[in-house]
Amino acid sequence: MAYTVLARKYRSQTFDEVIGQAPIATTLVNAIKAKRIHHGYLFTGTRGVGKTSMARILAKALNCLKAKAPTVKPCCKCDACVAIAEGQDIDVVEIDAASNTGVDNIRELRSNTAYRPARARFKIYIIDEVHMLSTGAFNALLKTLEEPPAHVKFVLATTELQKVPATIQSRCQRFNFRHIGAEAIGERLAAIAQEEGAETEPAVVRRIARLANGSMRDALSILDQLLSVSPKKLTVKVLDEILPPAQDEQVFALLKNAAQGGVAAVLTGVEDILAAGRGLEVFCNDMIEVARALMLLRACGPEAPMVDVPAGARDEYVSLSDEFELSQYVQMIAMLEELRRNVRFSGAGRALTDALMIRLAHMREWTAIEDLLARMPAATTGVGEKKKPVAPLRPPPASDTRSSPPDTREPHPVPRAVTPPPVPTSHPTPVAESVADYEDDDTEIPAEYSPPEARQESPVRSLPAAAVTSQERAQIMKDPVVQRTMELFDGVIVDIQRRPAAPAANATE
Repeated sequence: MAYTVLARKYRSQTFDEVIGQAPIATTLVNAIKAKRIHHGYLFTGTRGVGKTSMARILAKALNCLKAKAPTVKPCCKCDACVAIAEGQDIDVVEIDAASNTGVDNIRELRSNTAYRPARARFKIYIIDEVHMLSTGAFNALLKTLEEPPAHVKFVLATTELQKVPATIQSRCQRFNFRHIGAEAIGERLAAIAQEEGAETEPAVVRRIARLANGSMRDALSILDQLLSVSPKKLTVKVLDEILPPAQDEQVFALLKNAAQGGVAAVLTGVEDILAAGRGLEVFCNDMIEVARALMLLRACGPEAPMVDVPAGARDEYVSLSDEFELSQYVQMIAMLEELRRNVRFSGAGRALTDALMIRLAHMREWTAIEDLLARMPAATTGVGEKKKPVAPLRPPPASDTRSSPPDTREPHPVPRAVTPPPVPTSHPTPVAESVADYEDDDTEIPAEYSPPEARQESPVRSLPAAAVTSQERAQIMKDPVVQRTMELFDGVIVDIQRRPAAPAANATE
């Protein structure tokens, strides 16, 4: 008798045996009980999560010959149930869309839907990898899928939902199959190994479940391979000979050494991981995933539901998550992501990786942002506090050393004017604020800030504006220095007056 692989031998046969997809099984059971069976179903999810198995279970529930109507508990012993389980029933047609992608294949399917089933209640079409159909084939299927004969049911399965047209999705009831949890896979593997007469260590089952990455079929394939090597007893040593240690376990140990500051241990761990044949990008991705799990445990607590950590290792993860601050985890993930992008194009990827690992080993010596904020005064760490406006500083008078109170008045708008370079005098005039800022103020206006006509010692006297001709005004307006000054300070020329002090000075104020 030919050997049957474990993935086929222990395929789920009823709704009660489905692993990890209880919500979908419950929904289908309730639909059968309520006699609300849809004509089209769309099962989507990654490989090995039970899409085809669920489709066959549904077909058996609808076509079981020992029941007088669709039942939620097929007998699995009648001719129809046995043939459906083997994929050979005449009324349940399984089509591989990857090898039947053309319009002619769908036209043949449409012509066959007109015929009633040979012995069962329904003619059921299970189209696997339906996203592989061509555009023409999808268009040919639309009308039949929307309004099939009463005796026809469709079950479509795909791993790439985004490639299925929206017109097809809208004509079906969609069910999203999730990854199967590592705990559920481990329990199932332990039961199958016991039934096969093999003794297994808990660490072996846990590692296989984690290597399967949510796929029951992958887990059974690994178990099948191990049983070929050691049919009676599965140990960690046997598993290490066939498969390398789980990547997340090695990464976890590496981060644990980094938390303890062991630079040599961290670099040795990196060497062991890369020597097993894993690329630098994969290594960075695994580091990011473990760092994310630790960050979420630190932020949300030990029972964080979004963290996929095996029950046997959760306590170790929680303990390690307390070794770093949240800000350090954020920085760690950012550095690892930058490393992942850099090693793709760099010829010194290994050197960059080792350098980053040394930084991680010293990360606990760095002061976390939380500690820096805690050390700052309370006045500078307040959130939402409105800063008080700071009054503009004014230079005090040269002859008065008293401190005047700050001016909190709204400043008067002052038109901006072009100020030419000052004429050298025996008493240089300092740069000061506008006199308008001192209006309606009790503060004594210093002499150096007073207008020219108020200064007794200044020989400058302003002539009337009419003294500047229109030709001179136009020439001044075209001066590059004037134009550049106006652009820099966004100024407007209000008036131009002549300074009669020196004959060589043609400047204006």
